[in-house]
Amino acid sequence: MSAVETTNNASKEPKHFPPRPPFTHLIIIEPLGLLYGSSGRFLSPENLVGRSGSNFPPSAATLSGLFAASKQHVDIRDLMLAGPFWADVDEVGSDRQNFYVPTPRNYLVKDDKIVEQLNWHNDVKAWLNQQGNSPTGKFETHTWLAINDWNNPKRIKKRPWKFLAHLHPRMELTERHVIRNYEEQGSLFLENSAQMEIGTCLVYLSNTELDAGWYRFGGEGHLVDVRCEPICSELDLLLKQPVGNSFALITPAVWGSNRLSKREPVLEEEQKSWKVEALFTDRPIPFRYRLGGKGETKLLSRGRYAVPAGTVYVLAEPINQPWQDWDSKWFPQEGPSLKRWGCGLALPLPLKQIN
Repeated sequence: MSAVETTNNASKEPKHFPPRPPFTHLIIIEPLGLLYGSSGRFLSPENLVGRSGSNFPPSAATLSGLFAASKQHVDIRDLMLAGPFWADVDEVGSDRQNFYVPTPRNYLVKDDKIVEQLNWHNDVKAWLNQQGNSPTGKFETHTWLAINDWNNPKRIKKRPWKFLAHLHPRMELTERHVIRNYEEQGSLFLENSAQMEIGTCLVYLSNTELDAGWYRFGGEGHLVDVRCEPICSELDLLLKQPVGNSFALITPAVWGSNRLSKREPVLEEEQKSWKVEALFTDRPIPFRYRLGGKGETKLLSRGRYAVPAGTVYVLAEPINQPWQDWDSKWFPQEGPSLKRWGCGLALPLPLKQIN
């Protein structure tokens, strides 16, 4: 299930609620075939050229639908998830768990190796390498770093999936027949399915155990095998570290009010919560999920833009708390707080700030 199943009580959640418990489990999802990538616009017979944008792996909000499908009695107000990440299957069932998170953007990668680490120089207001220069050349993007190597980066990998385009006919609502009024709506649409490499899986963090089994996951309801493992002590300690004054996001972040998307948290009075010295980021990404609802009508959340994972922050004043203890007012609320879906999950970064 891809929709976020909410209840009437969840939609009336108070603005001030007690802190959530830290993450306790890894939810491991192995595909039993293809997974849903994205769906493109409908194409007319005169225009069969087009390509839909990719949106993979599914967000933590998509994962919450599995809790509803499992028939577990889980109050959505107590649920906290984060992701997406991925792993080699044989590395997430051991005592020392390992999975891959987006590489911080101040690490410059070439040929699957970190060749430069940029630090923020206050005197010239620039990101420079160890020699004090601004690097030149082309570097790899959208790479992944092993979580076990977070404090001593070594293993860098590319994504373990590829997209396969499928052109589908649009069907009549009441019969298995290609739509007849295709002149108005078009008769075809393009889907990008995602095929993961054998021996790899998706990984999410959760504060609630999920029953193991087979589920339908994502927009097209592809089958996946799900299991749940308690978080090992090393990972638990890393997640509980205060982020300090330099940190990197390992999940996309939606800051600001319910109406506006910001690059950093703001209060209701539109006052900034952080004193940002430097920000290393990329273009924002769309962020939206299904709220669910009763009957045939399903609600969508407000469309927002998120700061992408891998973004690096340097603050003038440190945050002496781990992400789990951050003020929930920093995150928009629409029904459940967006902190529930792991928005802006951050880890401390061994980054030098040079004056």
